[in-house]
Amino acid sequence: MEDSDASGSTPRRKNMRRDDRDQQILEEAVRFFAECGFEGQTRELAKRLGVSHAVIYRHFDSKEALIERVYEHVYTSRWRSQWEDWVTDRSQPLEARLIRFYCDYADCVFEYEWVRIFISSGLKSYGLPERYLAIVRDRIIRPAVAEARHELGLPERPPTEPEEELFWGLHGGVFYMAIRKFIYGTGIAEDVGSAVTRTVKAYLSGIPSLLSAEEHVKGPPDLAGGPSQKAGV
Repeated sequence: MEDSDASGSTPRRKNMRRDDRDQQILEEAVRFFAECGFEGQTRELAKRLGVSHAVIYRHFDSKEALIERVYEHVYTSRWRSQWEDWVTDRSQPLEARLIRFYCDYADCVFEYEWVRIFISSGLKSYGLPERYLAIVRDRIIRPAVAEARHELGLPERPPTEPEEELFWGLHGGVFYMAIRKFIYGTGIAEDVGSAVTRTVKAYLSGIPSLLSAEEHVKGPPDLAGGPSQKAGV
């Protein structure tokens, strides 16, 4: 059975199962927020769905709750646990591991909704990018630093902030291709896999000398097993 809401918008189905309606609202919210940003009004989202505004709030307690579900659907549900294993798999050189990771990562996240919602949520201070980037830092960046130190024969210890920044530069270089395509609309000159491989190879060519220089500045661990106090940390 169908009817229309008071605004005269698209006819809507009645008697849809709750789980189906939840999923319908969520999927349309992903598209809506990708196009309009999080400043988009839920009343407009309701019009797109062909339901009354009240229907959305029968399924989601607030706009913030809907945004949280969008975050889970677009970001955390797409995280692949094998990525963490790939980065730490010492049966292959680190370059090969990172190329494998970033090619697969790009295949997963280089999508219109993923990129645009990520940028929009950062601009509107919803805290979603900070949460997601904390996952990237803890599960990819810091392990990658440790693996680079191991491959170079440097002492094992927690990564310093400058060391982490080296790998954030690599991560940002890969992600910038997605920004160019989905935010600026300029696209990239070659297929994503080849571009990612080129970026990783080029970036890692300079990492050994930079990490070695950082080790020289940082100095050896102190006798208690912590970082040298002269480093100011």
